[in-house]
Formats: sequence, C-alpha cells, structure tokens
Amino acid sequence: MGWLSAGEGYEIALVDGKVVARSARAGGRQLKTLPKALRDHPEVERLRQFAEWLGQHAAACVAQVDAWMISSLPVPTGLLGRVWPDDAWQVALRDLIVVGDDPDEPGFLRDVSESGELRVVNLDGETVRMSAETVTFPHPVLLPDLEDLREFAAELEVTQKVEQIYRATWIKPAEAELAPKATSVNEFSGGRFASRFALTARAESCGYRVSGGYATCGVRDGGRTLEASLWIGEPYWDGENETGSLTWNDKDGKALKLREVGPVAWSEGMRMGAALYAGRIVEGTEGR
Repeated sequence: MGWLSAGEGYEIALVDGKVVARSARAGGRQLKTLPKALRDHPEVERLRQFAEWLGQHAAACVAQVDAWMISSLPVPTGLLGRVWPDDAWQVALRDLIVVGDDPDEPGFLRDVSESGELRVVNLDGETVRMSAETVTFPHPVLLPDLEDLREFAAELEVTQKVEQIYRATWIKPAEAELAPKATSVNEFSGGRFASRFALTARAESCGYRVSGGYATCGVRDGGRTLEASLWIGEPYWDGENETGSLTWNDKDGKALKLREVGPVAWSEGMRMGAALYAGRIVEGTEGR
C-alpha cells in the first residue's frame, strides 16, 4: 500500500499492520511515532479500521485452512487458484503438505496458478507441477513417515502459518489395547485449577469451545462428524475445579466406544486434553 496525504505536510501508510507517518519537514523520513495532530485525523481512522479488517480477514483464512487440514477435506484446486492472489490466503496456505491424486506423492505447496495448477516441492527436493480436480491438506497423523517429513521440512526451512507438519499428534493404541466397552480416557483427569473460570479461560485461549460443563473440539474423521469433550466442571461453580474424563460423541450426541474413534479424532481430542491439563496447578507452584 502506498502513502496517503493527511494534510499539513504529512503522509500516512500501513506498515506491518500499524498506521505510520512521514513528513516533508523531516525530509520524507518515516516518523517514530504518530504525530498528535494526526491521531484523530479521518484518514488515520480509516486506515486503522482497514488494518483491523485485514487482521480479521487473515485470522479467518487461517481458521478455514486449519479446518480443511484437521478434517482432511478435499479442496477444489480452482478455488485455490482464485484465492491465492490474496496475500492472507497465501500466508495461510504456503508450505503446507498437499496431496493430489496420488496419496504417495505429497509435496510442500509453493504456488498456485489461476487455473488451479499447483507448484509443489516433492520429497526429492524437486519443484513439480500438480494437476488435480481436488487436493487435501492431510492431518499429520495420517501422513506416513511423519518424522522424515519433519526433518525434510527443517532442511527446507519451512514455516507454516497453519500448524500441520509440527502439530502435536497422538497415535491411537491398537484395538487389542483398548477395553471393548471403554468410552473415556482418564489421562487428563484431576488437573486442578483455581476456578472454573480459569479453566474456561484456558480452553477458550487454546481455541476450544466451552459448552455446559465441557470443553469441546469438533472433528470430521473418516466421513463422520465427531466431537471430543473434556469435562471441566459445572458452569457456575466458583471454587477450585478439576478436569475430568475425555470422551468422543457422534453428531447425535451418542458416546462412542474408544475402539470406534478414528485416528484424527483421537489425536485432536488428546491434543485438547493435553493442552488444558498443561495449565493445571502443579504442586509447589501455588502463589508463584
């Protein structure tokens, strides 16, 4: 974005999401702070509102791409071609692992043409073209040789806005290791918090929804929509509080047996449980 006239010899612009000014009296140099005379200027206010909208737009792009990745949903390449010119979409999409028609040929996304042809870096380090009607951004628990992919990503100095390749994952135990009728995981039970409010605040800050007495995480796994739920206590309890068991429910609210939970839903539910449990009061740290 270029510089806009703001009167009295000043020009203003957005730089890294902030309104900055330069002055002809200062030889056209950018000023360290916004002059008092400009703080209530209409053009400054319009730029601030625009910066706020850009921030919201960027967050919405990241949230959408994250949803595609968590659910491994097929995304039309024509859609990617239309949104790619938008910087916010590029930041959210660039360097994600993408898979086309051949699931054994993943690559790191680097560019998309207007027609939807993708340019990716494959696992041999070569830049190749990928043409497909739809592609997916796989959840990392579904990627074979994930550790090798992480090492290769480090060599490429890959930075992902949407957490994919370095996302914390939990591998579901073999069916024989799960009790046939078990419906809950208690690994994250007993995490003590000063109040229900503190636990709710942690859940929301981690991006999880709070509904009734639960923190929840919606996931689409294997064509099914599931919800992982961690008990966080009665909504209006104002004393000390503890986390409870982790369960998974189908779209009708029916509790699933652990053996019925898919790998992505398992990983995301465990990730939520670990994130909330990590904020518990640890013995010996009270008052610090």
